[in-house]
Amino acid sequence: MKKPRCVTAVLLMVLILGLIQAGCVSGYQKNIAATTDQGDRKLKIVTTIYPLYDFTRNIAGEKAEVLCLVAPGSEPHGWEPTPRDLAEIQKADVFIYCGAGMEEWIEKAINGIDKQRTVVVDASRNIQLITLTDEESDGAEFPDTDSSAGSVNGKRHNIDPHIWLDPVNAMQMVENICAGLAKADPASKEFYDANALGYRKKLEELDGEYKKGLANAPLREFITSHAAFGYLAKRYGLIQIPVRGLSPEVEPTPARMAEVVKIAKEKNIHYIFFETLVSPKISQIIAGEAGAQTLVLNPVGGLTQDELNRGEDYLSIMRKNLANLQKGLEVRP
Repeated sequence: MKKPRCVTAVLLMVLILGLIQAGCVSGYQKNIAATTDQGDRKLKIVTTIYPLYDFTRNIAGEKAEVLCLVAPGSEPHGWEPTPRDLAEIQKADVFIYCGAGMEEWIEKAINGIDKQRTVVVDASRNIQLITLTDEESDGAEFPDTDSSAGSVNGKRHNIDPHIWLDPVNAMQMVENICAGLAKADPASKEFYDANALGYRKKLEELDGEYKKGLANAPLREFITSHAAFGYLAKRYGLIQIPVRGLSPEVEPTPARMAEVVKIAKEKNIHYIFFETLVSPKISQIIAGEAGAQTLVLNPVGGLTQDELNRGEDYLSIMRKNLANLQKGLEVRP
């Protein structure tokens, strides 16, 4: 009797682990049925981070199965694909990555792709990238990419990868994604174009809300957990003061924390921003030393499962960011 019980226990454990693993992979999945309501085969699209997933599902609609590799609640910086993730990429009809140095592992993934089968989309194409100094980016260097950002072969730059946080950049990303879907599925080009146009209008509305909402802000500087908001700040005439550099995984030095506290006091900054996927401890310490409070400013690189359960998406999180920025910059109602 012992042997069957042992076998049953092992099988049960395998099943549980399989369900857990499936949950991690499918947390962001959209339209997982293999065919449309009309019986047509859906495109299999693999994206790397949440903003790409959200943009893609709005363009592809019911015509695609969209998967995001980085699971809900996971910080995308420093994330590495598993062999299973690489296999998903190789099976995809379309593979969409952020570019601009966000995925340091991208060369390994692209080298394993059959370009005759899979359309590869660099979402940063035709976006003017921001280059930071070593001090600003904590020395995190990224290789030049094929995006038209004026890169020079053989040289390395400290590139800010957080392109999606500027709604105008997001419009270009949507255009890049739409072109990739149309290349993979030419028969549905008009469908993708129409959806992309509709989503672009939503991004234009968001851009207008940011312009209007931040135009008369008494303060123009804000303190962030890490240097994720350079594109947003540049678009709307603001200045971010990051506690950390480009990666939230690099802990700030005591000297840097003291410097930020001093800046907050000198410039009468009353709110220190933190992120949902990174411990708020550092921001709380700085806020306590500076006599300030804390607020969330979400980089939208990934959402938590709770946010997904509430129906949050790129647009809703960006609007919450705007409301908190207005509070932090002391915009009067």
